[in-house]
Amino acid sequence: MARQSLLPSFLYAPSSGAGVPDGRGASGVVAGSPSEPPFGKIEMFSPAYYAACGVGGAAACGLTHAAVTPLDVIKCNIQIDPAKYKSISSAFGIVLKEQGFRGFYRGWAPTFLGYSAQGAFKYGLYEVFKKQYSDMAGPEYAAQYKTLIYLAGSASAEVIADVALCPMEAVKVRVQTQPGYAKGLRDGFPKIVRSEGYAGLFRGMVPLWGRQIPYTMMKFATYENIVEMAYKHLIPTPKDQTSKPVQLGVSFGSGYVAGVFCAAISHPADNLVSFLNNAKGATVADAVKNLGVWGLFTRGLPLRILMIGTLTGTQWVIYDAFKVMAGFPTTGGAPAAVRKEELTEGQASA
Repeated sequence: MARQSLLPSFLYAPSSGAGVPDGRGASGVVAGSPSEPPFGKIEMFSPAYYAACGVGGAAACGLTHAAVTPLDVIKCNIQIDPAKYKSISSAFGIVLKEQGFRGFYRGWAPTFLGYSAQGAFKYGLYEVFKKQYSDMAGPEYAAQYKTLIYLAGSASAEVIADVALCPMEAVKVRVQTQPGYAKGLRDGFPKIVRSEGYAGLFRGMVPLWGRQIPYTMMKFATYENIVEMAYKHLIPTPKDQTSKPVQLGVSFGSGYVAGVFCAAISHPADNLVSFLNNAKGATVADAVKNLGVWGLFTRGLPLRILMIGTLTGTQWVIYDAFKVMAGFPTTGGAPAAVRKEELTEGQASA
């Protein structure tokens, strides 16, 4: 029954110690986990499990968003002042000339802190809500409507995660798009509070939800389904018998494809967030009038696709690598619901 694959067999051959101890899980639900995780054995779906997933999510989002700060600086300036920053290449040249090399890393601190907090809530709570919604639906309906569970779980998590992100996003946009406004987080944060009160930190909350909730729904649902299809149609062995490097390769490839879709669906709201956080007292109507409908959907989109695709793929690699290190199965590759006794033995999709 084995299918022919375009990949050489040594790539997907089982690694030492991989697999399921008792031989169950023939559907290829999970990756084999290390026999002695560095943090000790953590029970699946326990509070410690969700906390560990939150730590993995914080690392995945904080590190990757901070790493692409130069691209974010260029993107935000193109969105805010297209008359000055006419293209990606010209924007790089202008920033380098006016602000020097350090200008490309303006706003890295609020970016790192904001997206670390967001990532912790996003990934940790996604695991919580996915499990809860699967249990509410029951095994049969959870398997039948797994994509709806992915969508609902990720949306629920993102609503909360964005509350943690919003203040840092407000500081980041001001620092990156208004040279001289502030040097960084230490002076930018109190300056917004002094001039606009704490409410000023949350002026972009609704547009941020409009950007991030569709983005995250697409990110998780697309990723989970692409991983499942990869193990079903590309790799001719069950997931639990596939080597760790290939599993993480699937994580990156699936994450990159999901990121392209994420960027496209959330880009109009991303333009709104940048505009509203940059222009004091501006409204959504002002943004639409200034940017135009076409500009709302396309301004800065190529750079954002490059940025978000790479970012999303790398996030999934970091997150899944952390889960493997902690002794958990990697994400995706199976329906959301499995038998309870399988979950307790670590043989459920994470």
